[in-house]
Amino acid sequence: TARSTGSAMKPTPVFESYWRFAWERQSIYERRLRAPAGPWSNDPILNTYRFTNAFRAADRVSQYLIAEVQLGQDRPQSPREVFFRTILFKLFNKIETWEFLERELGPIVSTDFDYEQTSQLFDQLLAEGKRIYSAAYIIPAPPFGHRRKHANHLELLFRMMEARLPERLAQLPSLANVYESLLEWPGLGRFLAFQFTIDLNYSSMLHFDESDLVVAGPGAIDGIAKCFSELDGMTPEQVIMHVHQNQEQLAGAYRLSPPSLFGRRLQPIDCQNLFCEISKYARVAHPEIVGAANRTRIKQKYHLDHEPIPYPTFPADWNLEMRVTAFLSAGASNRPDKSTNRKVVSSGTSSCDVTP
Repeated sequence: TARSTGSAMKPTPVFESYWRFAWERQSIYERRLRAPAGPWSNDPILNTYRFTNAFRAADRVSQYLIAEVQLGQDRPQSPREVFFRTILFKLFNKIETWEFLERELGPIVSTDFDYEQTSQLFDQLLAEGKRIYSAAYIIPAPPFGHRRKHANHLELLFRMMEARLPERLAQLPSLANVYESLLEWPGLGRFLAFQFTIDLNYSSMLHFDESDLVVAGPGAIDGIAKCFSELDGMTPEQVIMHVHQNQEQLAGAYRLSPPSLFGRRLQPIDCQNLFCEISKYARVAHPEIVGAANRTRIKQKYHLDHEPIPYPTFPADWNLEMRVTAFLSAGASNRPDKSTNRKVVSSGTSSCDVTP
């Protein structure tokens, strides 16, 4: 039917920009990997404002999660420990918060983690006027009755561990089942439960295909409204899946190619993120197309940073390490060696679905 094939969808000029943005944003990432000094783009909008990478797993915080929190040296790889570290990190989603905790507490393991001490440490940071949460997306507090938001989130993690959630998730047969199990917990709405599901799937704990699941966030819904004047009754998730499954043909209609991550196609979560990012990009490039959220400006400016992007680390299941090595070996000679380039620095990106 037309609903399942997307044949009756009506793209606007923003949808062509979607593919041009995706290609150029990935090209910037690749240029930065090879040549930290730049220049990386001639696009004035990309040079002025902050946007995420085309591929979510290549973004700064995702790279830190994969390389340091999940796969870091001597990190235990049992489902219980991987889950604990991943969710503790993602509840705050801020590299500086994680590094602060490990300076104060030592390497983080679930067996001797002191929830009350951690809550008190966060109280101290807040008293000093420091932020412990990222602004990447809204993380509401679960209703456990604590005065501080972070205390409620630590209580959530404690209850998850007490319920043996890591062991249960590791036994589930699909990515959708993991998502549905996370969605049952207070404070985890549809979009946040989806994000956490994908984050856990980066680790050694889960081994599902990313193309099995997508949930549209508010930014992506706005981007879809800008890219299409007619959806033929399709839900945002169906639109994203349609774009993922037909990316070569859809980009090819504009004589373009979709970007790839060292040969890996855009996955549904990447297409979702790109709809969010084109929502922002179109505020400047296509101000006449208002979308669903009716926002008119991009808040976050890009500040030029010539620090090299750390050596990329991706889930082992993706089998990208040899391709990454070959790509970098063919690049500039001033690329730092992998063994000396583990510190994650700002990549000039920002997550979408920020608090308005």
